[in-house]
Amino acid sequence: MEPDIAGFFEEPADYYPPSPPPTSQVYTLLSGKTITLHLVGHSPLEAHHLWNGSRVISKYFETHVSEIKGRAVLELGAGAGLPSIVSAILGAEKVVVTDYPDPDLVVNMKKNILGCELIPIADGDVQNCPIIADGYVWGADPTHLLAHLEPIKKDKFDVFILADLLFRHSEHGNMISTIEATMSRKKTSTAFVCFTSYRPWLQHKDLAFFDIAREKGFLVEKILEEKMDKAMFENDPGDENIRKTVTGFTLRWPDDKCI
Repeated sequence: MEPDIAGFFEEPADYYPPSPPPTSQVYTLLSGKTITLHLVGHSPLEAHHLWNGSRVISKYFETHVSEIKGRAVLELGAGAGLPSIVSAILGAEKVVVTDYPDPDLVVNMKKNILGCELIPIADGDVQNCPIIADGYVWGADPTHLLAHLEPIKKDKFDVFILADLLFRHSEHGNMISTIEATMSRKKTSTAFVCFTSYRPWLQHKDLAFFDIAREKGFLVEKILEEKMDKAMFENDPGDENIRKTVTGFTLRWPDDKCI
């Protein structure tokens, strides 16, 4: 008698572990007020983490409000969108917070915006909210992002935020091309790049981002370095001091590229 193998190759219903549930984290402003940030349960784009780079650059903006207040801000690869939300709270004229156009990611960014009562809304009308979430693929046509600036009569952004994105080595060129295409050609226009080399043995590849930026004519300047109490991924390999260190740089236009 032949053995009954029906269903032998079918995987049991519980074979794959369930996706982890969504989580939330709280960020405390220097004022003592708090922002609750919802994170997606899992994302191959790493959006289920609240990265140290986003925390550190948000704190930097709180102590350098003039970098943000009254300006048009664009964040790439935002995840939960903390730096963008802080920018809106600090008085940015318009903030466009973006991540890959995955519905779950965009909906989650919108959820964090709508759930933050600290964001000032003119006349109490949600249509006047200074921050909007949108999907965007780095290096793609940014026309729909620039369209968000029409109500404030600007054609490009004054401030860029890239928090903990440099580990995406193959995307460095696309990130920089997006900055080139959408950052206004003014001496005061600034791209803030804040990151940790979570894989210390590839730190040279993280830093190659700035080589590309210099080749494109940007002025690169280091503005901060902060060592966290512990590494974000404590059990990961590599130099712990490097994995605990958050570094911030700016990209600005040189005089001959300003209009």
